Amino acid sequence: MSTGPLLTVRNLGVVYPSDEGDFRAVRNVSFTLGRERLGIVGESGSGKSTTCRAIMGLIPSPGRVVADVMRLGETNLTSLDETGFRRLRGKRIAMVLQDPRYSLDPVMTVGKQIAETHRTHFGSSKQAARAAALDMLEAVHIRDPARVYHQYPHQVSGGMGQRIMIAMMLIAGPDILIADEPTSALDVSVQQQVLAVMDEMVKNRGMGLILISHNLHLVASFCDRVLVMYAGQIVEVCDTGKLQEARHPYTRGLLAALPELGHRRAHLPQLQRDPAWLVDLPAAVGADA
Repeated sequence: MSTGPLLTVRNLGVVYPSDEGDFRAVRNVSFTLGRERLGIVGESGSGKSTTCRAIMGLIPSPGRVVADVMRLGETNLTSLDETGFRRLRGKRIAMVLQDPRYSLDPVMTVGKQIAETHRTHFGSSKQAARAAALDMLEAVHIRDPARVYHQYPHQVSGGMGQRIMIAMMLIAGPDILIADEPTSALDVSVQQQVLAVMDEMVKNRGMGLILISHNLHLVASFCDRVLVMYAGQIVEVCDTGKLQEARHPYTRGLLAALPELGHRRAHLPQLQRDPAWLVDLPAAVGADA
């Protein structure tokens, strides 16, 4: 097993043209990902999902992706066309989206969708793909996988739908799983079940996980490191165990705004934004030490 980083990103930018000139949705983003759980937090519009979609080759035209380095293992992502990215998606890097209702085909049984992914990447027979799909459904702790295999997406709950999506994304054995707000539509108890499944799969398979979330409490309890994004940039990188020692005012403001059980406050603090935060930061801010 390779000891180097699974993913290396240096000076990533995503640019969209507009009537007022180019809009830089992501700027100077740099980080590496090993066999770990990496959280990306920030408010809506901060560039979290756009960063990960750029890595997946999913930025639609006329958007442009620029980067000094964007490498998956030894594969240079900046040199790939759409055909090259299609070979990677699912097989080496996969993405679980927020709501399975919009990600699963409503007119195909969930088992066939998982099996189709296996056949696409391995050229397996229908029987082999079905057996692999049933094994994956069992691996993500779905009871009676043979029954669920024949169900349609509208027949399963939200939590089961997310586990089905995880099974579909992991059946080809990718090195990296990106989870974009995978639990935001679920209640708290089901959130923990879905996170436990992802944690188990990452540990057992030696994968890297990127968890995108608005929930700072969730990221702090689940991930190993956290990238804090603001206005398309990484403003701070912290080990989650040292999140309370964060220095950037934006991170401190997010922490201060979190409610605490047993600690009554008349008002939650409001985040006071500083225009200086919009100034381009050097890429080293987002790089690993």
